[in-house]
Amino acid sequence: MKERITVRSAEPGDQATLVAFNRAMAQETEDKPLDLELLASGIGRLLEQPEHGRYYVAQSDGTVVGALMITTEWSDWRNGLFWWIQSVYVLPEHRRHGIYRALHSEVRELARAEPDVCGLRLYVERENQIAQHTYRRLGMDETVYRIYEETFS
Repeated sequence: MKERITVRSAEPGDQATLVAFNRAMAQETEDKPLDLELLASGIGRLLEQPEHGRYYVAQSDGTVVGALMITTEWSDWRNGLFWWIQSVYVLPEHRRHGIYRALHSEVRELARAEPDVCGLRLYVERENQIAQHTYRRLGMDETVYRIYEETFS
């Protein structure tokens, strides 16, 4: 049965759900336990300071069943902003029902309406073939870049 999906900007009342989603995603994708106090603080800060990024949530029958976060990166080569799609999570029982597609479509539409946005980017685990297939079906292309990081905490 096709779910009726609505997408909206996350609100402070979504914080506990976003914490649960991020915790589940980190455990599922990286087998990584997160510090819940630090996570809640980080999500709360983002909800209070949208200049750092924004969360969007997908609802089915009034229940939040999926979410993603957008952050930005300035591209001097393009004189514009890339919107990075991050912290993607859909409840397991709602996967393969169009939840991510609805989130992605909303974000794409919002990005295209902004004159300074030059594109969408995301990163994905190398082994996550299902997600990679989904992103390709939605019109995204794999790039030649690899991501490196140095963390301080």
